[in-house]
Amino acid sequence: MPPSLTLRKTISFKRGTMARKVIREGKTNESPQCAGQVPRISRLMALAIRFDGLITRGEITDQAELARLGNVSRARVTQIMNLLNLAPDIQEAILFLPLVTRGHDPIREHAVRPIAAVLDWGKQRRMWREVARKNVSESTVGAE
Repeated sequence: MPPSLTLRKTISFKRGTMARKVIREGKTNESPQCAGQVPRISRLMALAIRFDGLITRGEITDQAELARLGNVSRARVTQIMNLLNLAPDIQEAILFLPLVTRGHDPIREHAVRPIAAVLDWGKQRRMWREVARKNVSESTVGAE
């Protein structure tokens, strides 16, 4: 009878897409996860700036071409590009919103759309302060 054989292997489990468990062989040497996610409105603001640059440089002819390439409607591209109508300081505030560590984003796109529709930057700033104050206080209350 051959001697008994024992195999030892280190494996780790990780959640993959759609909450599937993924088995990884060996120790995980992953760097620690970021302390949160960039809010969706921040990502959309950055996307609008990127789209504007592509059009300005002539790499893309217009918003309709962006919609075709991105496989989204022209209306959706317009919604994203309308974020460029915001006052520069509001755009900056959106780009540098704090990371979301849990729950929903404190400021959502549908709250910002009416602000972008206003042409007067002074009025935009007043509206933004109200949205930011209201949504940040609600997210703080919800976290307690």
